[in-house]
Amino acid sequence: MTPTPQSATEPGPAAAAAPRPTVTTTADQATIGKSLVIKGEVTGSEALYIDGRVEGSINLAGNRVTVGRNGVVNASVTAREIVVLGKVKGNLTASDRVDIRSDGSLTGDVIAARISIEDGAYFKGGIDIRKGGAPASQGQPAKVNGEVVKEQAVEARA
Repeated sequence: MTPTPQSATEPGPAAAAAPRPTVTTTADQATIGKSLVIKGEVTGSEALYIDGRVEGSINLAGNRVTVGRNGVVNASVTAREIVVLGKVKGNLTASDRVDIRSDGSLTGDVIAARISIEDGAYFKGGIDIRKGGAPASQGQPAKVNGEVVKEQAVEARA
């Protein structure tokens, strides 16, 4: 019977430690409130939640940018992950993913490794899917001694 209480006690501290990273993550997020208007360049090294208005450019590479339901962004946005719940006019560049939620609106081009557009969302623009580490010359024909190599045609015939 003595080992059982010790086993029950051991998971307790592990379970109590689990919520701490979640609290730390929200503390590392900056917020632009509903009544704030920012014109210019926004840069930094933490996550950003926008519920106000931003005009210009947002560069938070390696972090998450969330445009809240009340957020209005007229800017180019560069980040690891971009979530659109409000209105965005501008080009989005994400090293990981772009999410346009059902109430979101995006007018502009997207460059990302992954994209998600929920039913009901508005999107007008182009999408360029770029996998991490993909060579820039991908999509161009290979050349050997100045001649174009048609590998796909050879594979299709074989």
